[in-house]
Amino acid sequence: MKKDIATLLGGFLTALLMFFGTIGISFEWFTMDSINAFVILIGAFVALVINGYAVWKNTFVTKKAQQFKENALKAQGIIKK
Repeated sequence: MKKDIATLLGGFLTALLMFFGTIGISFEWFTMDSINAFVILIGAFVALVINGYAVWKNTFVTKKAQQFKENALKAQGIIKK
C-alpha cells in the first residue's frame, strides 16, 4: 500500500512537472531528481508511521490486555492475589 501511494504521488508530481514545462514555467529545484527524492522520503515517512503505530500498539495495548487477563485470572482464583 505504501509503495502504491508513493508511486501515485510521484506520477502526479511528474505530470505537474511536465505541465509546468509546457506552459513555460520552470523551477530550478523542481526536477526529476527532486521528485524521486521526495517520493523516497514519503515512502520512508509512511513506513515510519506504520512502524510507530505497531510499536505503540504492542507496547501499550498489550500491557492493558495483560493486566485485564491477570485480573480475570485472579477473580477466578487461578492465580493468587
